[in-house]
Amino acid sequence: MNKKILLLFACLASVLTASSQQSSLLPKADDAFWRDSIPMEMRQSYIEYGEQYLGHSWTVLPWTVFAENKINGNRVNYEKICFEKRRQLAALVMAEIMEGKGRFTNDIINGMGSFCEETWWGIPAHYGKRIPLTRLQEVDLFNAETASLIVWTRYMLEKQFDTFSPDLCKRIDREIEQRILIPAVANNYWWKTAGMNWNPWICSNWLTCVLICEKDETRKAEAIAQIKKATQAFIDAYPEDGGCDEGPGYWDRAAASMFEVMRLLNYGADNPKVRKMAAYAYKTYIGNDYCVNFADAHENKAIQQVNIVYPFGLWLGDKTMREFGAYLGRQKHVLNKPAALYDKSGNFPTLGRELMFLRHIRAFIAEKPHEPLLKDVWLPDLQIMTARRSQLFVAMKGGHNGESHNHNDVGSFIVYANNEPLFIDPGVGEYTAKTFGKDRYNIWTMQSQYHNLPQINGVDQKDGKKYSAKVISHKDGVLCLDIADAYPTEAKVNTWKRTISTGKSAITVTEEYQLANYSQPTRIMLITLDPDAVKRIHYNTNELSASVEDISHLLDPLLQDIWGKKMYRIVLTVKSTKTNNKIKYSIQ
Repeated sequence: MNKKILLLFACLASVLTASSQQSSLLPKADDAFWRDSIPMEMRQSYIEYGEQYLGHSWTVLPWTVFAENKINGNRVNYEKICFEKRRQLAALVMAEIMEGKGRFTNDIINGMGSFCEETWWGIPAHYGKRIPLTRLQEVDLFNAETASLIVWTRYMLEKQFDTFSPDLCKRIDREIEQRILIPAVANNYWWKTAGMNWNPWICSNWLTCVLICEKDETRKAEAIAQIKKATQAFIDAYPEDGGCDEGPGYWDRAAASMFEVMRLLNYGADNPKVRKMAAYAYKTYIGNDYCVNFADAHENKAIQQVNIVYPFGLWLGDKTMREFGAYLGRQKHVLNKPAALYDKSGNFPTLGRELMFLRHIRAFIAEKPHEPLLKDVWLPDLQIMTARRSQLFVAMKGGHNGESHNHNDVGSFIVYANNEPLFIDPGVGEYTAKTFGKDRYNIWTMQSQYHNLPQINGVDQKDGKKYSAKVISHKDGVLCLDIADAYPTEAKVNTWKRTISTGKSAITVTEEYQLANYSQPTRIMLITLDPDAVKRIHYNTNELSASVEDISHLLDPLLQDIWGKKMYRIVLTVKSTKTNNKIKYSIQ
């Protein structure tokens, strides 16, 4: 049998699978499931949240604000307006599904009209023009996300829309076709082969549009084939340890979005790497809602994972993950105030994800919640260690400085005491045009001097994949890395072996190094929220001196929202001028 016939059979099989999936995606809004299965307190939360938008006009997104990204680099102003509008739609739809009386329908219909009149559904940071153009329908994260929101609305309320006008769903389908279905298939976008969040994030939303709105069977088969190929490329690019180099803050749009593709197409639950990619969510969990937040983490807490961890664990049959999902849900009051999370959801609520979670609400309620406080984790490909001893938790990373959403942070570590931050990675502030441009490493949060790292001979780490760590040894909460190669030649460092050793009452750090030359004192940086944290560092005063710098003025509104208004840098200055040296200090 020739390859063309085999491909045809494969495509037909994909279409048949997709058609069966579409017919059983979720109960529609008029189905009694939503009133009979969802606890009253949860339903009331969604309804009350939606009521705030009853009768509200729909915002026309201003082009002058869209243009700011190209004029002055600001992307936040437009995103706030754009995301609030999408939050409004999700809130109204959830309220109508939960109440089922038609009270919110007119506002939703007007919203559909307003969205159809938007020129482009994405954000200016991902667009090449100063204003959006009808002819230029680039498929980015947020026009795909918006499309998913709209098609889930169309799917859930199709009967109500058809009662109002049979032309409404036809108009929505036409918009989805022009904005997503045609360009996504036709263009060889870079993200289709990427090993980072754009790939599965877009694919999961694209697939939703295909399953609900695609009428062209040939294009449907081609789209599903491309989505499966792209998802496999994402999996193949991932390290065997399942680690997400973008950090837990992006896991929910990386591995978690991959899961949404696989669930909709009903394959992959038995893939060992997929299981490891899922487990990363709890392997990087610190406690008390905190997550390890290396790289561009906008949030150091597990808020984004609440409605996806449990379904993912259920699909895999991963008991630890299921219980972790149940724990997160209880901590976030999902069973009585689920809609309160909408205001903290980062971008805007993912309607399909919320509904898919609620489909399993009875199993979720019956699940025993358990916080996964793992003693030791080692991700050898990412070179990330976490260790927990008594009330101390430490995470240390090696890797390289060419990772996705990279910060120059090879060899950095964070310390939590009693599940509260002691020495931190600041994360990243508000995104601007500069964040992903040539000046990225001029931003302070990207620089090694604002991570828990040495500044060697006055020189910081350099960006690029070749600037990396070598693993010397790892065992039972002890990790030794040589981080010399993370620094450029100007640092004049031959070797720098940094060892973290985790004990019950202290974390010991050993810095053993050999310099080619000594030119100025090396300074070891430690970032903290409490200036008194310097008292918890025990060191030999003959080897080191300590000072505290207030860096609070560097914090933008986003970082203040995450960490508070105060942040400090403790500087341990090495007194010795020797080129071969070994110093040790401990964190109590």
